[in-house]
Amino acid sequence: MSADTPALLDVRDLHTHFPVHSGVLQRTTGWVKAVDGVSFTIAPGETLGLVGESGCGKTTVGRTILRLIPATSGQVLYKDRDVLKLSRREMQPLRREMQIIFQDPAGSLNARLRAGRIVGEPIEVHGLARGAELRKQVEQLLERVGLPSSAADRYPHEFSGGQRQRIGIARALALHPKLIICDEPTSALDVSIQSQILNLLKDLQRDLGLSYLFISHDMAVVQHICDRVAVMFRGRIVEMSGRDAIYSNPQHAYTQTLLAAVPEPTPRRRRRHAPYVPEDESATAPASA
Repeated sequence: MSADTPALLDVRDLHTHFPVHSGVLQRTTGWVKAVDGVSFTIAPGETLGLVGESGCGKTTVGRTILRLIPATSGQVLYKDRDVLKLSRREMQPLRREMQIIFQDPAGSLNARLRAGRIVGEPIEVHGLARGAELRKQVEQLLERVGLPSSAADRYPHEFSGGQRQRIGIARALALHPKLIICDEPTSALDVSIQSQILNLLKDLQRDLGLSYLFISHDMAVVQHICDRVAVMFRGRIVEMSGRDAIYSNPQHAYTQTLLAAVPEPTPRRRRRHAPYVPEDESATAPASA
């Protein structure tokens, strides 16, 4: 992002902690620091990859930004407005501009609703269209993501995994957002389908000027779609840089370990690497093989 380009999203020192309860009275005896001081910016039209192992807190970051999970402290500035301080009524118009694509395409769709109702519900809730106009917009959205307009009359179980994720993408586009949180949108899909969904997301970004926070544990996928990459470990960002720089010259030992774990296209070429051991665990960590 250029220094002269104003940030669409500016996350500053974000903390999200969860209480640990124990005992008969379920008193709070500790805290799980899922997000522990995360800061980054996303420019208009940019894709920032947030990458790390499972449990590092990256999904919690995305959901905290959208206020699906309450933050403990910090700031989330969207167009210079602190999302965390807005009332429920003030958040309503902003929710049209900030959407999410979930990891599980099956679990994120209501099995009792047809695809047309799933995609059209946000439009109806925000009072943007009804009746024939609503149906027209839904069919256009489905066609935009590569599905026939007739898909509106089918239930989620009648679609493949990749098709269900396309429905989820259509739902995210329904309110014409500027920022979309992509929470591992391809991790539950076959490899061949992953590339189709990634190319769809890139095409939509080019045509609609979208900004993405792309959350993933797959460094190869992040390299394909992201402009910058932030590496997260135990609730904190340990390294952040441009895509090419972080892949060609990673600075942090944890980033080096993640890159070394990416499958090698040439099986005979094996990369030697030692697993990353945090300093506070070095005394008790087993020796590497």
